[in-house]
Amino acid sequence: MTGDRLNSVADLVGIPVPALIRPRRLVAGDRIGIVAPSGPVPQERLDAGLDILRGWDLEPVVAPHVLAGHASGYLAGTDQDRAADLQQAWCDPELAAVMCARGGYGAQRMVDLLDWAAMRDAPAKAFIGYSDITALHEAFATRLGVATLHGPMAAAETFLKDGPTQEHLRRTLLAPQEELVLTSPTARALLPGRAEGVTLGGCVSLLAADLGTPYVRPSAAGGILVLEDIGEEAYRLDRILTQLLRSGWLDGVAGIVLGSWTDCGPDEEIRALMLDRLAGLDVPVIEELGFGHCPSTLTVPLGTPAVLDADAATLTLTVPALD
Repeated sequence: MTGDRLNSVADLVGIPVPALIRPRRLVAGDRIGIVAPSGPVPQERLDAGLDILRGWDLEPVVAPHVLAGHASGYLAGTDQDRAADLQQAWCDPELAAVMCARGGYGAQRMVDLLDWAAMRDAPAKAFIGYSDITALHEAFATRLGVATLHGPMAAAETFLKDGPTQEHLRRTLLAPQEELVLTSPTARALLPGRAEGVTLGGCVSLLAADLGTPYVRPSAAGGILVLEDIGEEAYRLDRILTQLLRSGWLDGVAGIVLGSWTDCGPDEEIRALMLDRLAGLDVPVIEELGFGHCPSTLTVPLGTPAVLDADAATLTLTVPALD
């Protein structure tokens, strides 16, 4: 299946997680679309993020409704407007990438409003975001067959304030051959071993919420699953992981990489929970790799072949994130 677009979940049933189409890497002068598929964006934070991108010799192009309001207070405009912004940016041949402005909540409300047939006809391009954007990462994988980047967003505080976060994304976009080995000073083995597979995942609560929805990936079998979240107390993380286990979605997963669990509880409590819920899978697990909702975050490619070495606490891409 490598290199072929996927038209529906039926293409994925009964096979391991496939490697997906890798969009081209960016070069100086490229235009990058900025969209807000979920929550509203403060003007000053958006402006600061755009200045960082311009400093990389990229030209950000802000979608029409990124700064739009909504009666809910937690959405960046109507579902239809947010979907139109994303679809227009993806289908625009003059844009080399699409970067989300922030997460929040709302991607699930607009994902089924997108014209996926039209988006399949457009050339693949880099798509960047995390948190609520996990719903779109999964949709891009199953409906477009395109690899994406679980990485910082244009108006997110981590991207604005943390130099290493900025630099890792910059190199991933412009020089991806330099970022094949992902690790961090805090990374360590939770469960030992080595595994190979294709990366997938993101915010674990969004993965659980996706179960039962149209075109959802039937399982993580054969994949290297990356997981993180924020603000979920231990018992809620227990419920989320138990749902993924009971549904069979984790059956056959090759290995797991854990990122940040900000505001989820004491570290040792979360570590004990992960051991309790994941040890039965009998696969290698790395913890604290340093991605997701943390003060300094790595950009993690999704849909890319990789090797997980828990004993070395590394996730090594076998090909660059972008072509």
